[in-house]
Amino acid sequence: MVTTPSGGDPYQADCPTRRILDRIGDRWTVLVIGILSDGDARFSELRRRVQGVSQKMLTQTLRALERDGLVRRTVHPEVPVRVEYALTDAGRTLQEPLRALQQWSVDHVAAISASQEAYDRGR
Repeated sequence: MVTTPSGGDPYQADCPTRRILDRIGDRWTVLVIGILSDGDARFSELRRRVQGVSQKMLTQTLRALERDGLVRRTVHPEVPVRVEYALTDAGRTLQEPLRALQQWSVDHVAAISASQEAYDRGR
């Protein structure tokens, strides 16, 4: 069993650590954090770079990350208004573990694809 210093247990559905794992394990979160690891970005840039994400899902993801203290939203009072997103200090601590997961997926995509095909043929 994994426990947090406060005695939390992420295997329990109502544990706050479960909600954190749900957030950082979300596919859009992984991709947004990856892009913001390169520096600040506007909504339109994030949407362009995260192919397949809808405007609604990107908005929800950014709001949730902001609420969790992982992303900072800055509104620049210009005409037109410019809004940028950046990782907070807490968000930057996710860069290394998420980068490792992304690299793992790149390193193992061929083997996993082959396993999926073999499994599907056997069904």
